[in-house]
Amino acid sequence: MTSSVDTVAELAGVSVSTVSRALRNVPGISEETRKRVQRIARELGYVPSIAGSRLATGKTRTVAIVTPSLSKWFFGQVLAAAGSVMREAGYDVLLYELADEATRGRFFDGPALPGRADGVLILALQPTPAELEALTEQGLPLAVLGSEQPGVPCVRVEDRDAGRSAVRHLLNLGHERIAFIGIEQAAGNTLGGVPPAQRLLGYRDALSEAALDHRPEYEVFEENTTAGGSSAMARLLCAEIPPTAVFVASDEMAFGVLGTLRGAGISVPGDMSVVGFDNHELSGLLDLTTMDHSVTRQGAEAARLLVSALQASETSETTLMVPATLVVRGSTAPPRPLRTRTYSPTKTHNHLTETA
Repeated sequence: MTSSVDTVAELAGVSVSTVSRALRNVPGISEETRKRVQRIARELGYVPSIAGSRLATGKTRTVAIVTPSLSKWFFGQVLAAAGSVMREAGYDVLLYELADEATRGRFFDGPALPGRADGVLILALQPTPAELEALTEQGLPLAVLGSEQPGVPCVRVEDRDAGRSAVRHLLNLGHERIAFIGIEQAAGNTLGGVPPAQRLLGYRDALSEAALDHRPEYEVFEENTTAGGSSAMARLLCAEIPPTAVFVASDEMAFGVLGTLRGAGISVPGDMSVVGFDNHELSGLLDLTTMDHSVTRQGAEAARLLVSALQASETSETTLMVPATLVVRGSTAPPRPLRTRTYSPTKTHNHLTETA
C-alpha cells in the first residue's frame, strides 16, 4: 500500500503540518523531531507531492534569476555561486535570459512569475521604476546585483573607485598617455550599463587627479568580446601619438587587446602596459594585471539577501558593497620611450613600422 503523509504523522506522533515542515526543512520544529520524521518517511518510502506542498503553503520553493546573458564568464560565475546558496536554502532556480530589449519587455510586461517563483534576483539589468513596480505588485521579494535601487536589497561594486585604482596603478608606474577601452552601450539599452560607465568615470577621475589633460581620442568603445577588444586596440594604435598604457573595462576585451599587440609586434609590458577588469579565470594564464571584484562573492551575497527577503516579514533596504582589489601581474611595467610608430592594417595582418 502506498504510504501517505497521515501514516508518517501517526508513526512519528506529530501532526501532518509538522511532517510537511520537517520534510521541507522549514524552521520552527526541533532537530530531534525533524530527524525522526525524515527517518520514518525514508523507511516508508514516502515522497511528498511537490504540487500538494505548493497548494498547502502557497509557495513554490523556487526563485527566478534574471540575467542579460547565460554565456558570459561573469554571469556564469555569479549564477553558479547564487545557485549554490539557493540550493542550500532549499530553493530551486528558474533562469530567465533577457538578452535583448524585446525579450526584456515581454518579461516585465506580462505576469510571468506568479505561481512559478517566490522571489526574484536581478543581475546587471538596471531595472526601471516601472519594471520594479511590475514585480513588487506581484508580491515578489526582490534582490538586485550590480545597481542600487530604492527599497530593494542589493549587492554592488564601487566601480568608479575600482577604475580610479586601476589607472592610479599605471600613473604610479610613470605612465601619462593612458587610454581607456570601454564596453559599447547602445542608446536606450539598459542591459548591464551601470558598472562599465562608472569605470570610465573612475578613469577620468584618476587622470584629473594627476593633472593630465582629457584626450577623447584615447577613449574607445566596442562590444564586450575578445574581438571587440582587439578592434578597439587597433583603433588606438592608429592615434598620432599612441598611448603607453591602456585600462580595459573587462578581461575578455583585454584578451583581444593582448592579441592585437602581439600580432603587431608590440611588447607587453615593454612597449604597452595593459590592465583588465574581472580577474577572469584565464587572466592568470595570460599574466594580465586586473581588478578583482570578487565575482563569486557577489553572486553568493546577492542570493543570501534574497533568501533573507523571502524569510522576513518586512523588506530590507540593505546595500552590500563588495570591494575590488588590484591584482598585479606581468602586463604592467614603467613606460620606456616609444619610437615613432605608424600602424597600417592589411587584409591579412597588421604592420607596425618603427622609425628612430
